[in-house]
Amino acid sequence: MTATPAACPLRTIEVALSANPYPVVIGTGALASLGEQIRARGMKEGTKVLMVTNPVVQEHYGATALASLQAAGFEASTLVIEAGEDQKTPATVAQIHDAAFARKLERGSLIVALGGGVVGDMAGFAAATWLRGIAVVQVPTTLLAMVDAAIGGKTGVNHPGGKNLIGAFHQPRLVLIDPTTLTTLPEREFRAGMAEVIKYGVIGDAALFGELEAAGCISSRTAVGPGLLQILLERSAAAKARVVAADEHEGGLRAILNYGHTLGHVVETLCGYGTWLHGEAVAIGMAAAGEIAVAMGLWSTAEQQRQLALIEAAGLPHRWPELDPEAVLSCLQGDKKVRNGQVRFVLPTAIGSVEIRSDVSEATIRRALYASP
Repeated sequence: MTATPAACPLRTIEVALSANPYPVVIGTGALASLGEQIRARGMKEGTKVLMVTNPVVQEHYGATALASLQAAGFEASTLVIEAGEDQKTPATVAQIHDAAFARKLERGSLIVALGGGVVGDMAGFAAATWLRGIAVVQVPTTLLAMVDAAIGGKTGVNHPGGKNLIGAFHQPRLVLIDPTTLTTLPEREFRAGMAEVIKYGVIGDAALFGELEAAGCISSRTAVGPGLLQILLERSAAAKARVVAADEHEGGLRAILNYGHTLGHVVETLCGYGTWLHGEAVAIGMAAAGEIAVAMGLWSTAEQQRQLALIEAAGLPHRWPELDPEAVLSCLQGDKKVRNGQVRFVLPTAIGSVEIRSDVSEATIRRALYASP
């Protein structure tokens, strides 16, 4: 694929759920067609729409999105919220509920999430819980949200005891991805998104992993380039769509998408929300999971070194922080994926293949995390 995103038509990837399937629409300039895209999915003229965004995204893209919604005949308004990871709380969701009440949103109304993963999670959770559930459309503006958070219907907020412990599955009607919104994304945020792309390579796409390796430096939008960026967006969205369609509520296969997340959430929780960006914590978590896999003989030191090298090429951290081992083990027990007291780890067995394991001993965790490079 050699054409730049500007030359590419809108690409649609279906999330083929048995009930309520929906499209992921990707393409340069897609944001201006937001209203039209929503109308094409059955929302009627005159529908009340509450667009939720944050101050930075509002400054750059809020007017374009709102104008598109209004031009399509929607009764649309905007709510601007603070959206750092430390703001991802029930109190912030209550602000969205208050706005929904003030603007008289009905069961046929719609919430549009315009922003990164934090906005998407909170707006999605508000939609899931307002009037026992109204429609939501996800319009991600960060790389991490584009390739992961906006697709799949996971919504929620953090609890002091752990990340995303309060939430619901609530699938969107539409995910609209416009790569041009990444032009204003800080490089650190872009790098954080690359962690999720690397994740897809490790868990099921060895060819994608190889393409990332061949690209050399992948630590900025400029370094990646428009052609590879389009490929990454499409391949990541397609990978997420396949897994979600096969396991909507994380009963089995979908758990592989948590590669790097179980230990990454520990880093976020114990270091304090906001110390590390989510993608940075995931990168550390992937490196740590790789060390556990090496310690258990599941994959080789050479494969772990390939993973570490790619994480470094993306400008991401991979060293396990100086955390108290007892606090780490205690935090792991609070993870959402614990079953019968056993922590379920997603561990790599080869580039492009992972296993879900519940037999990782505390001794193995200690040895792997506190002897890692």
